[in-house]
Amino acid sequence: MTETQPGTDGHQAPQAGDWRLFTGDGTARSPSFPAAPPWRSFSGDVEDDPHPRPYLIGADEADVVNAALLLRRPLLVTGHPGTGKSSLAYAIAHELSLGRVLRWPVNSRSTLQDALYRYDAIGRLREANLREDRTDGDDQEPTPETPGIGSYVRLGPLGTALVPSERPRVLLVDELDKGDVDLPNDLLTVFEEGEFEVPELARLPEREGTVHVLTADPQAEVPVTRGRVRCSQFPVVVITSNGEREFPPAFLRRCVRLDLPEPDETRLRNIVRAHLGDSALEGVDDLLRAFLDRRALGELATDQLLNAVFLRKGGVQLPPDGLLSAVLHRLSGTG
Repeated sequence: MTETQPGTDGHQAPQAGDWRLFTGDGTARSPSFPAAPPWRSFSGDVEDDPHPRPYLIGADEADVVNAALLLRRPLLVTGHPGTGKSSLAYAIAHELSLGRVLRWPVNSRSTLQDALYRYDAIGRLREANLREDRTDGDDQEPTPETPGIGSYVRLGPLGTALVPSERPRVLLVDELDKGDVDLPNDLLTVFEEGEFEVPELARLPEREGTVHVLTADPQAEVPVTRGRVRCSQFPVVVITSNGEREFPPAFLRRCVRLDLPEPDETRLRNIVRAHLGDSALEGVDDLLRAFLDRRALGELATDQLLNAVFLRKGGVQLPPDGLLSAVLHRLSGTG
């Protein structure tokens, strides 16, 4: 790798072949960005799988996944950050050809209704008022037909997963332990019954019994009859938790639980090979040792090792007290 030369203010000006894009010297440049890591490459097509990377899992863990699939029960996945909890949902969808994953990221404000559907009553009222103002004007012009109520109802990720289909959809309920303490119990009825009701549609007159509504899939609509959505195939539900709190026993009883272990050195090498190729393993023994040593002292995620290997493969030097410490920083505590 080409050395950098100091600038007039002490900064290192990038030279040909240098990996640095930013120097902090205030000089405007237009450098060419190198290829991104495979796990940080994004397509403009929303239908594409955002996580097409390979996924490695042990035989015992795969058997637990299969048990959840056969029992049609939610799979509750626990483990340290970076063990691949969320990625498992995408791996299942990819391997079983189940289409786009429906993701529900849970936070402290999340509610069951948000996951099932949303009704934009304010938007519908505003549209009605605008149309009334147009017809009250002096120059009355023909206005487009008033949109039906279905244009203001959008199914959420859970609601979309319960739409009848020939093959089940994959629903990722990400970090359920961050939600309200009552949220797991709220989910029980939906998981047991496999259906829910949209009251705003159920109250419509008989002549409007079937309404087409929007879904969590881009630009997709589905018919809903008498306001009731009932699945024909129970979705593949993957629920992740970082163990911030325990769930109610009634909820746990209805889930199949999978605890993902931290990968050992052999599996780490296989993960690096799967993501970056065989050549990526050349000359990275020191990074593996540093990762394992630091992980023994505190939580580290596997993708942190992949980041370090990717930088090394791109010609970046990783001195232990500098850049490597920034890349392999502990996820708990300040060390």
